Amino acid sequence: MRLHTEAIQLAYDNLVIATDLSLAIPDGKVSVLIGPNGCGKSTALRALSRLLKPRQGSVVLDGRTIHAYSTKEVARRLAVLPQVLVAPEAITVEDLIWFGRHPHRRSLSVPSSDDKDMVDWAIEVTGLAGLRRKSVDQLSGGQRQRAWIALCLAQGTELILLDEPTTFLDVAYQLEVLDLLHELNIEQGKTVAMVLHDFNMAAEYADHIFVMKEGSLVTEGSPAEVLTPALLHQVFGIEARVHSHPVSGKPLCIPIKGRARSTPDGSATPVPARSRAVIG
Repeated sequence: MRLHTEAIQLAYDNLVIATDLSLAIPDGKVSVLIGPNGCGKSTALRALSRLLKPRQGSVVLDGRTIHAYSTKEVARRLAVLPQVLVAPEAITVEDLIWFGRHPHRRSLSVPSSDDKDMVDWAIEVTGLAGLRRKSVDQLSGGQRQRAWIALCLAQGTELILLDEPTTFLDVAYQLEVLDLLHELNIEQGKTVAMVLHDFNMAAEYADHIFVMKEGSLVTEGSPAEVLTPALLHQVFGIEARVHSHPVSGKPLCIPIKGRARSTPDGSATPVPARSRAVIG
């Protein structure tokens, strides 16, 4: 495993988010972290990407603690797509993607032919050739997310970490982004690890799922191994049925009843049953 954590404790000031957390990201696979809001998924991804230093334990990248590397060295080994993305005003798609080459260049140096080739490849593989001169702020949500993924690809790393890459996208754009990441894994051999809220999307696209709750790893494994009615009740507090997807054969989780909610007198009232098959 190129990237893993060893019994890390993660905290912001006096608020401890995770304790004794060990995660090993499988090489050459698509891994997804799922769990309830506030369980520590995004915090764990921040630690894996060197954006948050553990109070205890260590994050190991290519056999060394990740904090032994410089920022540029880390950026040559892994690419990170955070949840909040802000592009400079009026920047074009191509100029945004060029930022991915900064870890490989000396300050003020002239871009090399290798730099140009990587940017052109990233634009081509993400289907942005017709949009390279367009301003990023004029793109649709899915196009914009593809531009940021192209920036990650331009870094030339084999590891890509993404924090909720489908947030704020409608279903069509979610599928567009996840299809792209799947293709990058299959066709380019990229190792992808990401945080998702929707456990049906995780089931469809992940090779390996990490399930977290209250800062701890509850279980991990293939979608078929971990996405069970018992697990969904234990972690998400919902009653659900799990069937085989009629097209892909992957687990399809159908929520039947949500968490109980309190009435004014303190008693519990069940949440009405829902028939939707996908929840975010």
